Amino acid sequence: MANILVIDDERSIRSTLADILSFEKYKVDVASDGREGLNAITSGKFDLVLCDIKMPEIDGMEVLRQVVASERDIPVVMISGHADIKSAVECIKFGAFDFIEKPIDLNRLLITVKNALDKGNLVAQTRTLKKKVENKFRMIGTSAGIERVRDLIARVAPTDARVLITGSNGTGKEVVARMIHAQSRRSQAPLVEVNCAAIPSELIESELFGHEKGSFTSAVKQRIGKFEQADGGTLFLDEIGDMSLAAQTKVLRALQEGEITRVGSEKSIHVDVRVLAATNKDLKAEIEKGNFREDLFHRLNVIPIHVPDLDERKDDIPQLIEYFAEQICAEQGIPVKSFDKKAVAALQKRSWTGNIRELRNVVERLIILSGATITESDVNMFA
Repeated sequence: MANILVIDDERSIRSTLADILSFEKYKVDVASDGREGLNAITSGKFDLVLCDIKMPEIDGMEVLRQVVASERDIPVVMISGHADIKSAVECIKFGAFDFIEKPIDLNRLLITVKNALDKGNLVAQTRTLKKKVENKFRMIGTSAGIERVRDLIARVAPTDARVLITGSNGTGKEVVARMIHAQSRRSQAPLVEVNCAAIPSELIESELFGHEKGSFTSAVKQRIGKFEQADGGTLFLDEIGDMSLAAQTKVLRALQEGEITRVGSEKSIHVDVRVLAATNKDLKAEIEKGNFREDLFHRLNVIPIHVPDLDERKDDIPQLIEYFAEQICAEQGIPVKSFDKKAVAALQKRSWTGNIRELRNVVERLIILSGATITESDVNMFA
């Protein structure tokens, strides 16, 4: 049940709104002025605030400013009997969800309340999902190799320098890219990922740069490419070493000129994109084989970051096991299982050719197949 706070210095308005909203199965609290309303917001938890503008001492605009400044993400609907366009615009400008005139139209009120609550729920869900994503893409460990990576990320993230992330499969190159984006000035803009190895060579240009309707047989409508989607943000080109030479040429032009051209078009489109690239291949060897453009390599390799293999950072395995155990048990909806010291030591002795990805799979297998405490015998049996 949604909890709504009504702030209005007119008792009749407070009572009427409380009755209407209570009838619609909302829980309603009331406040007779701005100060009382702000105290209620500070001490309580509300999903929506309906606030009059003209009130003594602390008026509705000041209430709105303080609610917005508190970053509580509570939608605020302003109400006024002295409505004009200027007041409405000012309210929206300062962060109000909507503006309603007195006398209040019942249908408009209920629709506005529903829409505001829907928005509040959406914001809460987005925040929860963001936390899950952030928790999923964390860099775990304190080994010297990982600390070097962290230090490089901290130095390069605030800049717009291009970064080439190298390392074996499963080492966490995507985590590095996400951390760079999260710590950059572009963090509020999109991070758009492209797995160059997963897209057929004949489609990679359309995927990156988009296409116009009718530019080829299956182009039944216009498509916006990843470069345009990432405008103002970050484009992460994963497995860049698998990109076709034709696409490499166009990517090089986009990096040099800050412009792209959709397939089937002659019009250049300006894009402001920071490019991060990752590969598990030796690009210098690929250049010698004629599979990768040397000029593109130098454009991408402004700041190189190498992510060490798990076998080079075995001291981090206990922390990784604990992190994965908490994460997996939460996903499975079961109490967190623990690993005894001998089980952890047995896992540290192993060679991890699949790196962190392989370790996570083994931890998940052990959690599913073992008891509350995972032992060395469980490791020998199931891992």
